[in-house]
Amino acid sequence: QVRLVESGGGLVQPGGSLRLSCAASESIASIYIMNWYRQVPGKQRELVAQIILGGRTNYADSVKGRFTISKDNAKNTLYLQMNNLKADDTAVYYCNEGPTWGQGTQVTVSS
Repeated sequence: QVRLVESGGGLVQPGGSLRLSCAASESIASIYIMNWYRQVPGKQRELVAQIILGGRTNYADSVKGRFTISKDNAKNTLYLQMNNLKADDTAVYYCNEGPTWGQGTQVTVSS
């Protein structure tokens, strides 16, 4: 079973940018769907973005035009580029593939 490790979270001011990374323990080249989710305490985990084999992507309405999901098969790494961050983007962000989840990385947007 693949293991996933997120990194790249941190504290950023509103309007700023962050790039999250999700390093996989094995090849992700043939994985059909990989996802980024986020969760705020007391709320359900929310699907933020997904990338489907072949390159098609889907985004939550709240992040469309600001976030970009991508992957580098050579590096076995999934990315989430987050621009124009807002306070409402504050959450723990998780990488997901099937039943496998990473440990999460905290993103805090605050002035």
